[in-house]
Amino acid sequence: MPQTLIPPGEPCLLSNFDPGHHEGLERAAAEEETRLHCTALDELAYRLFAEAKRAVVVVLQGIDGSGKDGAIRMLASGISPQCLDVKSFKSPSALELSHDFLWRVHAAVPAHGRIGIFNRSHYEDVVVVRVRKLVPKAIWRERYAQINAFEKLLRDGGLTVVKCFLHISKDEQRKRLADRLRDPAKQWKLGPSDLEDRRLWDDFTTAYEDAITHCNTPEAPWHIVPANHKWYRNLVVARLVRKTLEDLDPQFPPFDPALLAKLE
Repeated sequence: MPQTLIPPGEPCLLSNFDPGHHEGLERAAAEEETRLHCTALDELAYRLFAEAKRAVVVVLQGIDGSGKDGAIRMLASGISPQCLDVKSFKSPSALELSHDFLWRVHAAVPAHGRIGIFNRSHYEDVVVVRVRKLVPKAIWRERYAQINAFEKLLRDGGLTVVKCFLHISKDEQRKRLADRLRDPAKQWKLGPSDLEDRRLWDDFTTAYEDAITHCNTPEAPWHIVPANHKWYRNLVVARLVRKTLEDLDPQFPPFDPALLAKLE
């Protein structure tokens, strides 16, 4: 498995990561390993649910077409719905805009015992708002420190944050957007703003590099996931989530043997 982590304090340069990397694995072998991880995730998630003392949130970020929905479908195939929350962060509503930028994110944080998956997240507020010039530079620059403090607060409260940047090439994005335009079942996912954003590829790349650099902390490190191959992207994300849960090693609550004596 490639080194997906960037040591905290080091700058992130996405050009240093090959989005087409796949360890030389064949698709069939990668998909079989992913299925094994998903099987393990089901049992680990159930133990976390039973323990009900800690939680995990998987943050999926990436340029349009990087595969956030596909990664979610993969994780959801292996984790029982009773243990899982999925939240998609779209353009903020009027109500959300009337609060601080972290308000809607904090409200979506999973309760103890659950695994949350964020399709986009609070990082939209240092990436999209920057590129589209929705707020002044003085505001989005302050948000790096605010995000770090927020994620430390979550960690101190028993939440483990797994942050994944799904890294694709510009050519791969073009292919995926073209496929969407040709597929009646996916055309609805693509609008004029998506094509406008493609023309801002370099600006989005710089914004993501800065966000990852400034918000890559020991409490909540970033992982750069090669995502040109969907099947390899799924494998890396499954590995990361499984390792996170294995490191937490959730335990079933202790059993009271006296209950057996009360069973008539």
